[in-house]
Amino acid sequence: MVEQNKASAGPFAHFMLKEIYEQPQAILETIQQHVAGDLIFPGELQPIESALQTFKKIIIAASGTSRHAGLAGEIMIEDLSGIAVDVEYSSEYCYRSTHSGADPIVMVITQSGETADTIAAQREALTRGAKTVAISNVADSTIAREASANLLTHAGREIAVPATKSFTTQLTVLYLFALFLARKQGRMTSEVIRTYLKRLLELPEAIQRSIPAWDSRAGEFAQQYRKSQTFLYLGRSVHYAIAREGALKLKEISYAHAEGYPVGELKHGPNALVSEHLPVVVLATSDAEDPDSMLRYRKTLNLLEELKEQGGKLIVVATDGDREVRSLADHVFYVPPAPELLLSILEVVPLQLFAYHMAVLNGCDVDRPRNLVKAVVRE
Repeated sequence: MVEQNKASAGPFAHFMLKEIYEQPQAILETIQQHVAGDLIFPGELQPIESALQTFKKIIIAASGTSRHAGLAGEIMIEDLSGIAVDVEYSSEYCYRSTHSGADPIVMVITQSGETADTIAAQREALTRGAKTVAISNVADSTIAREASANLLTHAGREIAVPATKSFTTQLTVLYLFALFLARKQGRMTSEVIRTYLKRLLELPEAIQRSIPAWDSRAGEFAQQYRKSQTFLYLGRSVHYAIAREGALKLKEISYAHAEGYPVGELKHGPNALVSEHLPVVVLATSDAEDPDSMLRYRKTLNLLEELKEQGGKLIVVATDGDREVRSLADHVFYVPPAPELLLSILEVVPLQLFAYHMAVLNGCDVDRPRNLVKAVVRE
């Protein structure tokens, strides 16, 4: 059975690598399925139309990679629509938020739609009288059947246990949801929405063009760090969620220890680990048209300078053409320019590839990491 599965991965050595390369098409398909002209989710949220008129906040419940998508979605929704968002671990939701009086909409996120903790969180939310929105990749899954409304990702079947294309399509749906709410809240005109959608539609081609170079660089970087057993991943704002996801990918498939932190938290403990033996992966992309993005970028550059002085080995994800990062980093993944929030979708792909090559070089089974399954169906 294993040999048959490997053969069906086509020219790729593993399903994980195949699914990384499928992300441009998966993202494009997801956009096309949810956008008609400048209308986002035409009819898909009709079942919760009344709740959309009265709700005061959103609670996102998810686990693992899906929770990292939720953390990014929190920033997207709050920045674009102004609506408050809380992100809970699915396994904790049932024991928290019992006195929430803000008439929330509860959004649950799961690739398989069968994650036991997330199903339990949705059932608890429904019991409390909340409307739920499920983001999943399987139309006939339990979570989709039981949700008040569904926003499907259209990633296609994901066979490898590590989530890749399901994650970037979750980010895509969350970004669309943030735009939908921004329009509904009167914070954006139809013309502005069209501009945002145009930039989103540019992402699949940008990723398609960049994947071969990222793959090559990831292989080179992994050769240098394959023996390292501890990594720090750092990012600010929406990029913190991607730092968390990059660390999780490395951890779950290469078995190296990796932790994701906000950039500003480094000095509150983890800085003690920094030495010439510790690779530090830093997300230092920027949107030159966004003053807040540039402020975060400048602060991240200051951190890179300090890390360099401390002897840390720096792997940095930066925006094309960034010479300042090049002068500070040991290794750089460059991603195409994009709006601040959309950079998150771009920058996770080279981190997926880095984790993949680290695992392969260390002889790990990237499609089926030990002790892990595709859907956690028992609490």
